[in-house]
Amino acid sequence: MQDPYEYEIHVNPGYGKRRFSKRELGDIAISMVVMTLAFTILYRSYATQGFFVDNFGETGSWFVLFGLCLVLVLVSFLMHEFGHKFVAQRYGMWSEYRMYPMGLVLTLVTSFMGFLFAAPGAVYIEGAMNKERNGKISIAGPAVNIVLALISVAVLAVMCGDTFDYNGGSAMFMDGSEYFVFLVFSLLLSLNGFLAVFNLLPVPPLDGSKILAWNKIVWIVAFVIAAAALAYRFLCLPDTIFIMYR
Repeated sequence: MQDPYEYEIHVNPGYGKRRFSKRELGDIAISMVVMTLAFTILYRSYATQGFFVDNFGETGSWFVLFGLCLVLVLVSFLMHEFGHKFVAQRYGMWSEYRMYPMGLVLTLVTSFMGFLFAAPGAVYIEGAMNKERNGKISIAGPAVNIVLALISVAVLAVMCGDTFDYNGGSAMFMDGSEYFVFLVFSLLLSLNGFLAVFNLLPVPPLDGSKILAWNKIVWIVAFVIAAAALAYRFLCLPDTIFIMYR
């Protein structure tokens, strides 16, 4: 089988088993490194702001930001792809991740422009497929993002219970550790909310088109939850954070 970028996808001897090939692990590693670098570049303002420099130093702030971005990539993008992969393998299909070389280049280039067009790769699947299986395999990826987004909403809702009005918006006080946790979960919510909503759009070849063809109710429920979680990020979090140093 040939993919759009003209290199072969080899079916490994473990067809239908829950396993990773060496080729797949290499593609995953490269994709994760490039994606982490892209997010570090996109969020580079955090490494130069007072909070990061004051708490981790000028050099340390970059390492902390890189580590934070690595966590975001691992739990958001990688787990999304693994959702597809493991459900397909559960049905006895061959399923492996393959990177998009040009997509990774585009991801890195756009990060310098202040936005991210993330196209690191995708899970390829071969085997006995029907509409129901295709729908269930497709919902697995966005479902991971929805769960992570809802966990983030729950954490942030608890943290942001003491907001107050400030200059026409909302604000709250936090110490340094609270702010760091707030930052982690707000970024996690933004990324997973966007990934879920985007992938659930009913436009081929996105997951939403396959889910809608299988079960309209499942698609509606998933899309509404994902959209609500993303809306919470922009409508309910405080506009201003005052960091208290002790």
